[in-house]
Amino acid sequence: MADPRLSAIARECRVEIVRMLTHAGSGHPGGSLSVIDVLVSVFFSRLRHDPKRPDWADRDRVILSKGHAVPALYAVMAKSGYFDAAKLPTLRKLGSPLQGHPDRTALPGIEAATGSLGQGLSVAVGSALGLRMSGSPARVYTILGDGEIQEGQVWEAAMSAPKLGQPRYPLDNLVVILDYNKIQLDDFVAKVLDLEPVVDKWKAFGWAVTEIDGHDLDQIAKALDQAEAVKGGPSLIVAHTVKGKGVSFMENDPGWHGKSPKPAEAIEAIREILGVPADKWDAHVAADAATRRLVDELRQLA
Repeated sequence: MADPRLSAIARECRVEIVRMLTHAGSGHPGGSLSVIDVLVSVFFSRLRHDPKRPDWADRDRVILSKGHAVPALYAVMAKSGYFDAAKLPTLRKLGSPLQGHPDRTALPGIEAATGSLGQGLSVAVGSALGLRMSGSPARVYTILGDGEIQEGQVWEAAMSAPKLGQPRYPLDNLVVILDYNKIQLDDFVAKVLDLEPVVDKWKAFGWAVTEIDGHDLDQIAKALDQAEAVKGGPSLIVAHTVKGKGVSFMENDPGWHGKSPKPAEAIEAIREILGVPADKWDAHVAADAATRRLVDELRQLA
């Protein structure tokens, strides 16, 4: 049964994603909303880390290769205590540590500068090998986008990872999670450059592969357990997700890959995320001080 704490955190993070993108006036809601359940599960049920010591040598690493979805990572990091959540509305602002793509020089806790798509897996493979050779127990979790894995560099890394370090330093500390929401910038992935049969391809390279519903917290937890149990090589979790998950007018719409919501759209999105029926929304806003503050804040952006 899904952990209600994780469900609540994911809901709060979805609200923050919509909020910060509305403040920014630009960004990527679709892929941020599709990956948030995975990131919440990793950070709050799996990760060995200390937000007060982001440079702890034996910390687990999270590399968000699909760096355009960084609003999801910022929301989770703020909730974890890496920085004050009051900074979230500064996303993409000049001088803010919350840049439009991850910047490890600007924000402690970011492991790699990503967003130039296709590079994160190579960084993760190198990190995993270095940790193994140093005797560290740390693990590396890497999030890839589906459109991203059309990049050739991804396949070079995918072919290399099961072989690197063998037999003394196998990369069984490396877990790759594919956010398979089926949509990229231009259109549906299958129309641009179909990835199938994606599971068989990675298995053929020697990866242990699991397929799940990337919004089912129980399935995510089980898949992460299975990945931890794998010995001798890396693991891939193919997480089938919905672009824009949680907001009906964004779901499965390529137009919401890289477009921020207007204030009125953001308020409607938040209503849906909170699960409040339309005919009860005004009463909810009047009765709930936190929601009322948020709605007032967004309305001032119009």
